[in-house]
Amino acid sequence: MSAIRESPTTGFVADTLPFSNVDGPGNRFVIFLQGCNFDCVACHNPQTIPVHGAIEGFHPEHLEVDDVVAQIRQAAPFISGVTVSGGEATGQESFVWQLFEAVKTDPELAHLTCFIDSNGACALRVWDRLAPLLDGVMIDLKCLDPVVHKQMTGVGNAPVLASIRHLQQLGLLYEVRLLFLSGVNDAPGLVRATGEWLADVDPTMRVKVIGFRSNGTRPHDPPLVEPTPEALAASADILLSVAPFDVCMI
Repeated sequence: MSAIRESPTTGFVADTLPFSNVDGPGNRFVIFLQGCNFDCVACHNPQTIPVHGAIEGFHPEHLEVDDVVAQIRQAAPFISGVTVSGGEATGQESFVWQLFEAVKTDPELAHLTCFIDSNGACALRVWDRLAPLLDGVMIDLKCLDPVVHKQMTGVGNAPVLASIRHLQQLGLLYEVRLLFLSGVNDAPGLVRATGEWLADVDPTMRVKVIGFRSNGTRPHDPPLVEPTPEALAASADILLSVAPFDVCMI
């Protein structure tokens, strides 16, 4: 997949959301960037995957940092922070850097926290570059098993695991998100191994257990199966049996 040709001050934006309480702590302004280096079978925003936005009826925009900041300023009295998501946020790192720098240096916006929601598949230098402007990062770990991870996303998970460790060392890992698909990545032994790996990074980290929902996803053969609430609770229990994680389920 070709990379987005980015200008430091122009982002290829799929959408913005003025108010969200599921994209980081508190109420947040969310920017969804276009283009992703994963092709996840369970993606709930498949229209944001193509680097060039080539999906009929879907029209991402090229927006200047100032354009986005103006939107954030309108929402500022009602939010606690800004989250850049995707697609994949780190695919447009220069735009993210410029946006967060603009927020942090604006007297009216400097109180807002700056978060990234990421698949973690980027070079560690990206996190080092963004770190001075970041308050936290949420990483999706699709699967600890690299073979299953490639089946789910099209690529391996070594950069994801490296990002989780590196962000923890930088003090910027807000949470790890585990999306479970019934019969794909929720085997008890695999869940336990995932918990053991995460506990080695930080046994008290925040872990979000998420159940796959088919609404909005692309057709798959064979069809992907939503886990039951009982199955999700069982996975959460396995994680908690490994370490005292701060676990929540959605």
